[in-house]
Amino acid sequence: MSERGEEVLRLEGLRKSYNVGQPTETEVLHGIDLQVGRHDFAALIGPSGSGKSTLLNLLGLLDAPTAGDLFLLGESTRGMDDATRTARRASDIGFVFQFHHLMPGFTSLENIVMPLMVAHGRPSAGTIERGRSLLAAVGLADFADRKPGELSGGQQQRVAIARALITRPALVLADEPTGNLDTKTAADVFELFRRFNREFGCAVLVVTHDPRLSGVCDCTIELVDGRIVRDEKLL
Repeated sequence: MSERGEEVLRLEGLRKSYNVGQPTETEVLHGIDLQVGRHDFAALIGPSGSGKSTLLNLLGLLDAPTAGDLFLLGESTRGMDDATRTARRASDIGFVFQFHHLMPGFTSLENIVMPLMVAHGRPSAGTIERGRSLLAAVGLADFADRKPGELSGGQQQRVAIARALITRPALVLADEPTGNLDTKTAADVFELFRRFNREFGCAVLVVTHDPRLSGVCDCTIELVDGRIVRDEKLL
């Protein structure tokens, strides 16, 4: 993949097995080498069962590899304890999922600033202003006081994208973020990722089954049977 600008992620010989030491031990990822640069906008594709979800969990520091290493902003994560991994995940990585996972009892603005509230407690005036700025950036400036149940699916996903960006992460991981949306809304949401990749300088890695979306990414990483079979910059 492209190595433009600052390196955000580097994987070296990453392996992941389940049921280690048992007769049913199974290796799902078989020595993954990968680099993601600050300005990369990449698609992760592959058939069901190829290991995409397992790899995404490792990239997001939600799970630890069995072997190999993952470097986040140049720092090895191999020796990190759970508390450090949690802190790095909260500060450096934003997550967007197919189902937005907004908290139904909170407003759009409160949902957006929630990651900073969890980390630092009661939000400051600066945090609130940053949340409002992100709401405006996703086209929902007038929806700050709306709760998720009062928003359309596309609007909820826009709030989820703003929430992922509130910490100004170096990397955004999006797992089928448009899979629950109609074609036009999906295209609009995808363009938001594009825009923030350019304007915020955050790397974006999108897991998608939609060839229309993967085809407009700058980079394509194809995973088959736990191995990367394609990692290329699109022309």
